[in-house]
Amino acid sequence: MLPGLKAGFTLDARLEADSEQLMWLGLCELRVMNDRRWPWLLLVPQRPGAEEIHDMTPLDQAMLTFETNMVAQALKKSTGCTKINTGALGNIVRQLHIHVIARSEGDPGWPGPVWGHGLREPYQRSDLRRFAETIKAAL
Repeated sequence: MLPGLKAGFTLDARLEADSEQLMWLGLCELRVMNDRRWPWLLLVPQRPGAEEIHDMTPLDQAMLTFETNMVAQALKKSTGCTKINTGALGNIVRQLHIHVIARSEGDPGWPGPVWGHGLREPYQRSDLRRFAETIKAAL
């Protein structure tokens, strides 16, 4: 079993298709959304069946909050963005996952939400690796 992988946990196929694994945190798998228009990270708690934050134990909820804040601070530090957007929607992908997105005036869709704005623009492999290394260094 890979480090950090929880027994019985399977990543939703849509999350796997739209993002790339970055690293394992204590509770979550940290992933990069494959859309170069925004620096966009996903935290996926490794808990089978979790759809809502309140589905998790109080300890897991605290750990999720800690990891989300840690990732948000690293993203803000590494991008110099104006605002961090954090959300757990789950309307389409029910598996609990937290979006952490760096936003700045003038980015595509500012000040509106990133969802449903234009077509996804995948990273070039080298750009994705460079962004991933920047985030890892900031963490």
